[in-house]
This record gives sequence, structure tokens and C-alpha cells, in this order.
Amino acid sequence: MAPKIDKKAMLLIVSGPSGVGKGTLVKMLLEKAPSFALSCSVTTRGPRNGEIEGVHYHFITDEVYDRMLAENDFLEHADVHGNRYGTPRKPVEQMLAEGKNVILEIDPQGAIAVMENPDVVDYVSVFILPPSYQQLRERLTDRKTDEPEVIERRMKNARTEIAKLNRYQYAIINDDKDVAFDELLGIVNAEMRRTVRYMPEIPETPED
Repeated sequence: MAPKIDKKAMLLIVSGPSGVGKGTLVKMLLEKAPSFALSCSVTTRGPRNGEIEGVHYHFITDEVYDRMLAENDFLEHADVHGNRYGTPRKPVEQMLAEGKNVILEIDPQGAIAVMENPDVVDYVSVFILPPSYQQLRERLTDRKTDEPEVIERRMKNARTEIAKLNRYQYAIINDDKDVAFDELLGIVNAEMRRTVRYMPEIPETPED
């Protein structure tokens, strides 16, 4: 008789400053670990080049956002860099109830809101750091999606966000994406074996 294993789904929060590369690491994790699904956030900003509705974000109007806010439809919500973002509550709760591991790839303001939400009793939080502020600025500039004044605002916010690093359980410096991904995968694999999520019951006798 094989061991009986009681497994609980994981809510994985991956956060960090804009431009730090958290999206790349999450994409790599989704490819490597099919047991995970990405929660799709909503935003009132327009899509950037290459962003797909329902994949990267649900792009909504301020009126729809206000209605969701009034109906308590958000697990977290925040105003970030002049735009509004939120994580719909019901899809996350449904996936977790079905035993699916869920990734929240969100900004630090939203991540802390989730961690402080009394309805969220179990999560794994990982903060992704740049190797230096200079390299973060270069990444924001090289992606060519923001005006200079927006980049300056993101850099200023990054210092405030990194100052709250101690609010997270884990930290990874994304200097080399492959090394950073190995570290992220190591965290996930270890957390999958924590007894809050993994409780085997071994049989009295071994299998034949």
C-alpha cells in the first residue's frame, strides 16, 4: 500500500520593483511546474506592446474598477505609478479550493496588502531584487515602454519598496535569470514539502 498524501495548494506571491524581471521568472516557473497557475490581475492602464488581454492583465475601465471595489471583488488593490491594479478574489479562491497552486505576480504594495489580508492565512512570499539600482535603471530604460519621468518615478518607488524587504519570507537577487530561477524553484520545492501543505500517512507494511 502506497503512502496516503494529503496535499494543500500553495499561494505563491512573487513581487519586486518594476523592471526587476519577476515576470520572466514566473514564466519560467509556469513552464517548469505545471501544477501552478497564474492569477490574472486587472488594471486601468492600457496594454503595453506584446501584452495580451486575459493573459498578462484584464484591461478594464475606471467604472468597472469602481464597481469591483464597491462589491469587495478584490483580494488586494492598489494605485501604482499612477494606474490602478487589483487581484480578483473569486478566481484565486476557486483555484486554491480545487487544489491548484496559484502565483500572484504583483507589485510590492499589492503583495503586502495580500499578506495583511486576514482572509489569507497561508502564503509563500518572495521578493525579487535587482543586483544594483544602476542595473534596475538600465533595465527600465532598455525595455523602452516608459517615458523618462515615469522611469524616475519607478526608481524612486523602488527604493521605498526595497526598504520593506523584511516583510517577505524570501529574497532573491536577479543578477542571472537562470541562477535566480534555480533559487526560486528551490524555495517552491521546499515549501511544497512543509507539513502545512504536505502530510503523508505511511502504511503499516510496505508495498509488495
